[in-house]
Amino acid sequence: MATLKERLSEQMKTAMKSADKETLAFARNLHAAVRKKEIDDRIDLDDAGFIKIVTTSAKQRQDSIDQFRQGGREDLVAKEEAELKFLQSFLPAQMDEAEVRRLVDWAIAEAKATGPKDLGAVMKVLLPKVQGRADGKWVNQLVREKIGQS
Repeated sequence: MATLKERLSEQMKTAMKSADKETLAFARNLHAAVRKKEIDDRIDLDDAGFIKIVTTSAKQRQDSIDQFRQGGREDLVAKEEAELKFLQSFLPAQMDEAEVRRLVDWAIAEAKATGPKDLGAVMKVLLPKVQGRADGKWVNQLVREKIGQS
């Protein structure tokens, strides 16, 4: 099974051979973000680290899409949506709400949470399980609802 970085390299090669400039640009952007992180932290990213970068980039694209929509710039929305779709191809399948709610219940029990003061402990247990597979803000909101902090 190829790593996600290897998959990215293969997509870059394929895009170059087929002269798919848009996909090549997206792949190069992602590759640059990965290399920057590796150089800055002096590490070789594994798939989990790679997914973190892809998740961050995908969130940035989503924010840009929202901003461009508000500004009436549909031409830019289309480009950002295409890049978002490219990034999502590297992410694991997103979890459904029922699955996330089960994990929230499990994490609350695991952290022995009794109230709002235990939010940090619950999130510490829960986030590694949902990393890249569910939106962190949404997960945080579900935990807050469950332990009584709004």
